[in-house]
This record gives sequence, structure tokens and C-alpha cells, in this order.
Amino acid sequence: MLHCGKRQIGVALACILTFASLFICYFKDLQLHNITRKIFPQADRTTITAHPVTELCRGKPAQNAITPLKDNRTFIVSPYFDNRERKLTRVIGIVHHNEVKELYCWFCCHPDGKIYVSRADIDVHSDRFEFPYGATDIVCLEPENCDPTHVSIHQFPRGDIDQLPRFEIKNRKAEPFPVDFTVCISTMFGNYNNVLQFIQSMEMYRILGAQKVMIYKNNCSHLMEKVLKFYIEEGIVEVIPWPIDSHLKVSIMWHHSLDAKDIGYYGQITALNDCVYRNMRRSKFVLLNDADEIILPLKHPDWKTMMQSLQQQNPGAGVFLFENHIFPKTVFTPVFNISSWNTVPGVNILQHVHREPDRKTVFNPRKMIVDPRKVIQTSVHSVLRAYGKSVYIPMDFALIYHCREPLQASLPRDSLIRDTTLWVYNSSLIRNVNKVLHQTVQ
Repeated sequence: MLHCGKRQIGVALACILTFASLFICYFKDLQLHNITRKIFPQADRTTITAHPVTELCRGKPAQNAITPLKDNRTFIVSPYFDNRERKLTRVIGIVHHNEVKELYCWFCCHPDGKIYVSRADIDVHSDRFEFPYGATDIVCLEPENCDPTHVSIHQFPRGDIDQLPRFEIKNRKAEPFPVDFTVCISTMFGNYNNVLQFIQSMEMYRILGAQKVMIYKNNCSHLMEKVLKFYIEEGIVEVIPWPIDSHLKVSIMWHHSLDAKDIGYYGQITALNDCVYRNMRRSKFVLLNDADEIILPLKHPDWKTMMQSLQQQNPGAGVFLFENHIFPKTVFTPVFNISSWNTVPGVNILQHVHREPDRKTVFNPRKMIVDPRKVIQTSVHSVLRAYGKSVYIPMDFALIYHCREPLQASLPRDSLIRDTTLWVYNSSLIRNVNKVLHQTVQ
């Protein structure tokens, strides 16, 4: 009887130890879930965990700017290291907002070369404008004791690594900023051929202080290709191929109700977010505007002195928003009618110095100069999430010169406002444009 009692006590102790182990594991999982909820606001629906897989790093290196996954509902642009809050990999992509429920990051860890799988938070940006697909952050916690150089994205936590595209994680190394100002232009499409205005904008950007211009190019004319090639060889332009219409039905409109396609404006918002992260470690400021828009300082000769003043006035600010003002390309002035430019396709901005007055009842969209290290998510006319505050710049300090089709076409000429701010730069602009035309078009 005594021997039987000992066996019962042993069994009871084993049960107690097993229950204690299960409770500790549950408590640790609960802690991880609570930490995840603090970092990621959408973590109620996706708990981010990481676990090692015995396989070694493999996979096919991704070759294209936009890479579809096998589900054809998820499209990867590029992953970026983001340690501003925690040690994360933030993958910029495009996702169907309703059909993609679960994704995993397969990290390639060094120096052991093993794979760690981490469940992702799928954060579709709020400015989707009712299109089925939208700009998306696919965010994964990186595992401890791992500095992954590459990651694959998969629908499942297990599978054949050899069949997954492998992406380099950018921004892992901290480097001094090589440039002060980078202009992000998205997206060039529709067989773009506004050559003269593009060259004028590029030369104005250079005069004002840009050292780099990023262009997300879907397509353009043969002549425009020659101009881009010139600027690439000059070292100022970097072209990112943007074949989004190979994967999705794209719209040139901003809202789904205006054109019921898959995604709006050739995926412009995704391109802008990628440009911000791409330049986070290599540019002090990033300008988010179109090729027919120029941020013109009114109290300073260039962007550098303007931004120094704005930062002094607004310590801690990370986003500076400038008013958009339309200079109709249908209203001409005979000044600067340069004969050698007349054979070049496109608009001569020096001949358009009348701007439309503000309409009090209509929203005036703005474009931005941002500190990329303070931006988490951006839209076209504002940031969606950022660490620093946003500042609205009054138009007597600076404005956006936007030469395009009129928005108030019925206005008579004498109702427009003559504004010759652009002419301050006419001498340098004409000389520089002539130089480019001589080497490209003429």
C-alpha cells in the first residue's frame, strides 16, 4: 500500500509541473500579444510571432520593382528596416483590402543562415478612396539575435522557400545624408510627352537645390526617354520602373466612383511611400510633388535657406505643406517666346504667369516637403501618420507654381492674378534649358 501511495504522489507532482509549464507558456504568449498590441494598432486581428525554421536561406532574388505573390492579390514593392519604435521590417506593397487576411515574413538571418518566420500586420492605408487595392504596409517584428539582410513574403508560415521571391531589406545601414533635397515624382504614364515643361521643372529643381529626382515611370514618349537618359547620366535622376498596369486595372482618376478599376492614379500613393522610405537614410528632405509643380520660395532664394527658416520657426515639425496655385496653360503672355523652344513638345512655363484666385468654398490641395525620418505613412496631399507635427505654410512665404489645364476655365483674364515670381529665375533657367535641349532634342 505504501508503494502504491508513492506512485500516486509522483503522478500528482508530474501533473502539477505540467500545468505550471503550460501556464508559464500561456503567460509569455499573452505578454507578447500585449506588446504587439502596443506597437501595432491593428494587432487585435494579427498576433505577430516569430519562430525558427530548420531550412537555410534560399529563394529567388526579386528582379522587378513590383512583384506579385502567387495569390495575385498581394504585390511587393520593397522592404525597409525601421527601428524608430522597435526592430521592424516594413514592406511597402499593394494589397486587396478585403481578400488578403494573412501574410508571413520569412527572414533570412545571419550569421547562422537560418529562416525565421514572423506573422505580419497588414496595414492598408486609409486613403484608398474606395478602390479594391491600396497602398499597404506589411509589418513584421524581426526576431531577436538576427539582423536579416533579406526577407520573403508568403501567405503561409510553412512552404517551399525555393519558390519564394527574396527581397533585400533596405536602410539597414546608417549612413550620412549624401543630399539635402530629393524630389519624388509619381507616376509618369500615358506616353508622357510634355518635354519642355519637364526640362524646365527639372532645371528649376536644380536651381532651387535638388540634388536627386526620383521618377516612377510607367511609360513615356521616345523623346522623353532621351531626356531621362541625359539626366540619369548627369546623376540627378533615378528612374524606378513602374509597370503596375501589367498586374492591375489602373485608373487615372483619384476615386473609385469616378472610374471603377482596381487602383487609383497608377498606384501613386504606393510609389510616394516607397520614395519616402527609399530616401529615408540618404536625403535630409523629400519633396512630394508632380512634374508640373514647383515649390517656389517667395522670401528666400532657394529651398535650403527657406527650410532653415521654417525649421527655426517650427521646431519639431516634420511635414511642411504648401498651397497649390493653378497657372492656366491656356492663358499666355508674349514675353519669353523663345523661337528655338517652339519645336519642342510641351508647355513653356515662362509664358504662364497668371494664376487663378482661391475659391473659398473649394478645398485647396497642398503638396509637401517632409523629413522622411518622421514620416510613417503618406498620402498625396498630407501625411497619414508621422512623428513630427505638420505645418501649413502661408502663400506669402512660398507657394506651388502649378501650370496645367485651368480649374476655373470660365474666368476672364482680368479676374486672374498676375504673378511673375518665376521670372526671378529666368536668366539661369533659360541658359540651363538651352543646354539640355542642345544635348537631347535639338
